[in-house]
Amino acid sequence: MQKYVALLILVIPGIIAGLGIKWMRDAVFGVLVPQLHFIWVQFLLGFIFFVFGVIFIGGYILHREKKNKRAQEHFMKKNNVKKEVGT
Repeated sequence: MQKYVALLILVIPGIIAGLGIKWMRDAVFGVLVPQLHFIWVQFLLGFIFFVFGVIFIGGYILHREKKNKRAQEHFMKKNNVKKEVGT
């Protein structure tokens, strides 16, 4: 059951990102979605949907890689380390 939930967690933002790409493409070619009244609003919403989907999926994958200790050292570092200031 957990695998199905994890799949849904990834599929829904993927669909949102795909919808964003479609809206941006339609805005470039001048095809207006009936619910939106302006082309620029359609392009802006499409861009926001696309960025949200990509960031969510990328963050999820990075989280899984950190958890399994397969991420690069750059991502594995803790941000809590204080830097010493030289005098």
